[in-house]
Amino acid sequence: MANSVPDLLLRKTEETFGCQMDILRTYGKYLKPSKQARVLAILDALNDDSGLSQYELGCRLHLSSAMVNQYLRSMQQEDLVRFKPRDGKSYHYELTAEGQACRESMFAEYSSETVQLYSRIKRYVKSRVLGLERSGRTRVVLFGAAETCEVVLSALMDGGLTVLALLDNDEEKHGRVFHGHVIGHPALLEQIDCDAVVITSFGKQQEIFEQLSSFSERKGIPIVRM
Repeated sequence: MANSVPDLLLRKTEETFGCQMDILRTYGKYLKPSKQARVLAILDALNDDSGLSQYELGCRLHLSSAMVNQYLRSMQQEDLVRFKPRDGKSYHYELTAEGQACRESMFAEYSSETVQLYSRIKRYVKSRVLGLERSGRTRVVLFGAAETCEVVLSALMDGGLTVLALLDNDEEKHGRVFHGHVIGHPALLEQIDCDAVVITSFGKQQEIFEQLSSFSERKGIPIVRM
């Protein structure tokens, strides 16, 4: 799995697909923005703020001025964007009716693809913990309270596993409520009668696994990595 997945979770629709989508912020090894994604990001940015200059668009979307100019010229030719003089030296850009319709159509396609990706991630998570359920190890502790954990919690909702606790190494998170679970200190693991620990972090799996290896050996409790 890639360490970075766009929004990884689909929180609420307005949070995941709302203002200034993070399409262009994903530069992972496996997920990179396409031409269509960049066009949608530009349309979305202009929908939120028609007063943006070419330079401001580039800064906001992490694109060079030359690339932004190339996209804007192409979108102008397709009557998606209208150039408006800002002063004697620069312009700002507005969506045309065609541009707004294009944005909505592309947005629907993007949303559909993201939902499909989310569903695949959930199926992957379920496949990773299926062995625990089959072996009767149903009382689990989750380690890692971040975006990946949200996916895991969602995937486990209709399964046979019971989440006893949610732990994290980040002291600033301790005591906070995360999707109905109070985040605890890793030391609490010694006091919990669990059947397994599931590492709910794609980015720090190996680090956490090594941290828990001695506990696993002493207690005979398996550690499941995503």
